[in-house]
Amino acid sequence: QVQLVESGGGLVQAGSSLRLSCAASGRTFSRYNVGWFRQAPGKERQFVAAITAASYGTYRVDYRDFVKGRFTISRDDAKNTAYLQMNTLEPEDTAVYYCAASTDGFGLRNFAKYIYWGQGTQVTVSS
Repeated sequence: QVQLVESGGGLVQAGSSLRLSCAASGRTFSRYNVGWFRQAPGKERQFVAAITAASYGTYRVDYRDFVKGRFTISRDDAKNTAYLQMNTLEPEDTAVYYCAASTDGFGLRNFAKYIYWGQGTQVTVSS
């Protein structure tokens, strides 16, 4: 079993940056794909970015179009932690951000494929 804890959220102004962290328990974190999702009030949870488990030392990443060029997902398996670097934040990025872990490399954008979820961290971007 994997437990996930997000941190790094906060209240920032538009144009600012934040780095979210997703700390995982367990020794098998490196075997899981990690996804970041967000949910704004009254809206459905939406995929933001994902990074696969390493395959022969290489990771695969995926981003939603609305964060490409602004957000970067990464992971440090030695620290059992994944990150979401968010730059040039916009008010539309305001949401609760969740990290999640899955073993399905073909369903990175599908929240139903994720087995473990963190409790979420609030990101609020003021205009």
